[in-house]
Amino acid sequence: MYAVPRIHMGHVHIVRDLPSPQEGFSRTVRIYTPEAYDSMPWHRFPVLYMHDGQNVFAHPESALFDTWCANLALEQAVDSGHLEPWIIVAVDSGQGRLQEYSPWDDASGRVKARGESYARFLVEHLKPLVDQHYRTREGAEWTGAMGSSLGGLMSLYLGSRYPNIFGRIGALSPTVMWSNSRLFSEWGTHPRRWTRIYLDAGEQEFIHADGVPLDYGRGTRAFYEHLKTLGYADHEVSLVLEPGGEHHERDWQRRLPLAMRWLLA
Repeated sequence: MYAVPRIHMGHVHIVRDLPSPQEGFSRTVRIYTPEAYDSMPWHRFPVLYMHDGQNVFAHPESALFDTWCANLALEQAVDSGHLEPWIIVAVDSGQGRLQEYSPWDDASGRVKARGESYARFLVEHLKPLVDQHYRTREGAEWTGAMGSSLGGLMSLYLGSRYPNIFGRIGALSPTVMWSNSRLFSEWGTHPRRWTRIYLDAGEQEFIHADGVPLDYGRGTRAFYEHLKTLGYADHEVSLVLEPGGEHHERDWQRRLPLAMRWLLA
């Protein structure tokens, strides 16, 4: 009989009713400190910021449906020697998710963008608080953003808008076709900074969102090719198209270990 190896686990700290001055309301933020945070009190840690925080962790107070189990994926990678430990800061989405993860108004006029206010909350308020209260490592090389769907678009927007802050971007099934594919024109140059970008989607992933057709497989491949034409090298951008992958938390959970090992190494 084989012994099942024990995965060392850290702690999920839930901060409720954290004011967001940039947005005018309060948010819930979940902060995962890895097992090494307590065992290595002299060490400073890189930080990954994730969207849809209620879906991020394996934890009793996470969403009731499938979550990404990001804390488990991280610690498994650390225990196997593939990654160093990271702090993960996961921000719950609010009442108007479409608005807060939209950097620009939807072309149909149905969605009024609040993405820039959310981005400013992360950059101007939340990140300084995290850096003040936790032993974090400075620099864009040690700060990442990750999300899926519109959260993936938001992560890419952060990488484009604030490349001096977010150097590692994970975009799983990103809605790059949003607002008439405006991200393509907004991301018009290589910033010539240290950067690492992970892109993935199901190879044939496709959904209708309120009647709007969204082809994630084709769109994600097109954005990868767009970045390559801007001069991004293979060590800076990665594309994974999973046969049979769908637009669901269980699919992002399945691909997350691979995403983390490439993006955070």
